[in-house]
Amino acid sequence: MPFAWGHPHSFIDMQVTLVHKEDRLTGLKMHWVMDEITSADLLYDAGQAKPDSVIWKKLAAEVMANVLGQHYFSEFWHQGKPVKFDNLPPEYHLSRQGHQAVLDFILPLAEPQPLMGKRYTFSTFDPTYFVDMYYDSEKSLHMPPELANRCQFTLKTPKPDSSMQAYALSLDKADAPPEDMDLGRQFAQTVTLTCR
Repeated sequence: MPFAWGHPHSFIDMQVTLVHKEDRLTGLKMHWVMDEITSADLLYDAGQAKPDSVIWKKLAAEVMANVLGQHYFSEFWHQGKPVKFDNLPPEYHLSRQGHQAVLDFILPLAEPQPLMGKRYTFSTFDPTYFVDMYYDSEKSLHMPPELANRCQFTLKTPKPDSSMQAYALSLDKADAPPEDMDLGRQFAQTVTLTCR
């Protein structure tokens, strides 16, 4: 496999569900399924521990601290301005799904945002593109039933040009791309939420 060392090195298959209180958006419920290789260390550390044991809670806290250290790997925008997140997720949980580790958490908005007649966009990505974070399709974007007739999601997957793809594949772990290049953003999917 000639690309074995190219970027990315980890894959996270994501799903998201809107979290709201009445007509206000309060956060995003994230469901991240890590690839088997990324999961191996976590699952090894968890051993045969029961899902609600101290070991799982400790691992969940470590993973969540990493996610928080990267601003949830997410950006959320309204009319070109960033919407701030709250620093502490109201809930998070790490579990096992076969040979894969699964992180569930709520990404809380610092201030609830009005939904009706609004449009928001958000992206979740690793800036270095070391981790490929992706939604498989629009089926990975979940709308609560009570909002389904008024709000909709659209998913846009970028098509970086072939030279950008070749560059990303050429990097290995030691060659982090220059920060100003923002490699992860070039490959990041954008989700648009539009409400009537």
